[in-house]
Amino acid sequence: MGAPPVAPSLLLLLAGAAGLCRAFFSLPLRVSQPAAPRGSPPAPVPLRPGTGGGRQRDAPAEPGGLALASEPGGSINFLAMVDNLQGDSGRGYYLEMLLGTPPQALNILVDTGSSNFAVAGVPDPDVTSYFNTELSSTYKSQGIDVTVKYSQGSWTGVLGTDVITIPKGIDGSYTINIATIFESENFFLPGVQWHGILGLAYGTLAKPSSSVETFFDSLVRQAKIPNIFSLQMCGAGLPVSGSGTNGGSLVLGGIEPSLYRGDIWYTPIKEEWYYQVEILKLEVGGQNLELDCREYNADKAIVDSGTTLLRLPQKVFSAVVQAIARKSLVQEFSSGFWTGTQLACWDKTERPWSLFPKLSIYMRDENSSRSFRISILPQLYIQPILGIGENLQCYRFGISSSANALVIGATVMEGFYVIFDRAQRRVGFAVSPCAEVDGSPVSEIEGPFTTEDVASNCVSVISFHEPVLWIASYALMSLCGIILLALIILLLIPPRCQHRYTDNDVVNDESSLVRHRWK
Repeated sequence: MGAPPVAPSLLLLLAGAAGLCRAFFSLPLRVSQPAAPRGSPPAPVPLRPGTGGGRQRDAPAEPGGLALASEPGGSINFLAMVDNLQGDSGRGYYLEMLLGTPPQALNILVDTGSSNFAVAGVPDPDVTSYFNTELSSTYKSQGIDVTVKYSQGSWTGVLGTDVITIPKGIDGSYTINIATIFESENFFLPGVQWHGILGLAYGTLAKPSSSVETFFDSLVRQAKIPNIFSLQMCGAGLPVSGSGTNGGSLVLGGIEPSLYRGDIWYTPIKEEWYYQVEILKLEVGGQNLELDCREYNADKAIVDSGTTLLRLPQKVFSAVVQAIARKSLVQEFSSGFWTGTQLACWDKTERPWSLFPKLSIYMRDENSSRSFRISILPQLYIQPILGIGENLQCYRFGISSSANALVIGATVMEGFYVIFDRAQRRVGFAVSPCAEVDGSPVSEIEGPFTTEDVASNCVSVISFHEPVLWIASYALMSLCGIILLALIILLLIPPRCQHRYTDNDVVNDESSLVRHRWK
């Protein structure tokens, strides 16, 4: 069947629909990239601060396990952590912390895709505050430089320790490893309201080595809280780069029942570095993309609050774009809309979301023979970004391509209450009450489904973690050094000792490696 006519509410596709109307202007769209740290090679840095099956509603567990209820008179008060985040998906969600003695208040970006706790340590034109270590009597420098590189941006700082408190978090003060940033590039961006980053992934990703105890590991050890945290980001249907005051909650040590509806569905953590999970398939408008499930996990699939969008491997991204284009009620879009460089605009009285299909992601259940699916409605991936004049509202595409991962970022996470249950190596998803637009929910969870139609393992057996890559690099460098040394020795051998070639020794071009060298 042919595509329906263009909906009358579509007034303008920026820099796009020349055949439909003239483009009056073009707005380039800057898309945030994922927080994927790539730092310096690991080195032994022993830094440990001193002490300062399926759906379920979990019941209180043994000490060290899952916590659900606040402890009266204890250090954990989950209700006090509700609405302790501010921000938006365009610039990230941040938490207020007090650092040092006397305390200095800073806003810290919450990032489940990296592992270092770092704050601005010098004035920067793009941040309103920074941590002045000279004013803190409890700060201790370790004198160790650390560099962390992300897909977008990087920073260099020096490691140290100091005490922190979280006004809307766990009671008490705790001594934590802190990197004070003295140099950065495209890390602090204009308009951001945060002054540092809180990496909540595993210590494997910590820089300069995994021996640097992470913020959350220190908190679990010192505050003796369960090894679990949960996250809710409330930006569904709101401008992705608005006032930066959307709500959200980071619950340290457990789960707050008021932050979700229905059941929690858990999927196993495949590897403890990022929060790596296993994706089984994707559907657009109820139609399976029919890709090999390994395509979704190439080379990893992770849950990362520091990534703005839902990022898909290139082959998956192309299939999703084609499926959405077929299913949508919009006849034609400029390619710039799908690639994130252009915006689509409608009259402010219109809601374009009805023109687009639902997107579903299937994950393996704790019972490996079953799966469940999380679904986001168009309100989460067709994202309002700015108004133009009195009549137009413009939107961006909240999905992008990725060279090396499927990343479940804020585009998806804003629809759910996400539980990072490190104690039981699993990530949980439940519908978030704040994921509503005009009073209607924009996210769903359904299951269980059988996994008979997918492979028993959709994750590559070979996992190229960063430490392995560094070992391989050093091995190759050593091999090159040996070869170079041998060549030097051969050059120094007197000519009379060298073999004199005959006509039979000539190597022709067809058999030489010159034709097959890497380019």
